[in-house]
Amino acid sequence: MKVLLCEDIKKLGWLGDIVEVNTGYARNYLLPQGLAKVATEGNIRALAKEKAKRAEQRLRERRRIEKAVEAVNGAEAVLAARANEQGVLFGSVTEAMIAANLRAQGFEVADEIVKLPEHIKQVGTHNVTLRFTDDLMATVRVVVVAEQAEEQPGEEKAHEPESQESEDQEQGA
Repeated sequence: MKVLLCEDIKKLGWLGDIVEVNTGYARNYLLPQGLAKVATEGNIRALAKEKAKRAEQRLRERRRIEKAVEAVNGAEAVLAARANEQGVLFGSVTEAMIAANLRAQGFEVADEIVKLPEHIKQVGTHNVTLRFTDDLMATVRVVVVAEQAEEQPGEEKAHEPESQESEDQEQGA
């Protein structure tokens, strides 16, 4: 069945495109949701202006994304995380943490753009892909460093009595 798309539909087409779809998909989903209309001459003429306007919007959005890719490509994100002596993290560095760090640096990066094969669980330098669209990607370096471990509260208390005892001995001598 040929339908005229009223909205941009991922993996199907853009507004104003005439596409061939299964009859059940058109009748049960596209037409009731208002995402498509039956491809008639009247419907095609009615959507012509909207199609040109939407194409211009897509072009502007594409340019904006290209500028963002160019700006962020090669950037470096430094993240501190708790780790043991061998460099294994207590937890992991996630896509959201990387995206938040890049946003803090002033880059336009959404959480879902950052693509990790698996969460980072080691201290070190890692290359991470940012996939803005299917064909626009950037690579950033993520440097994971171990947080400086502060003294444990139990250790501080253990040192205090020793210092008081040494002061008492000095006063007595």
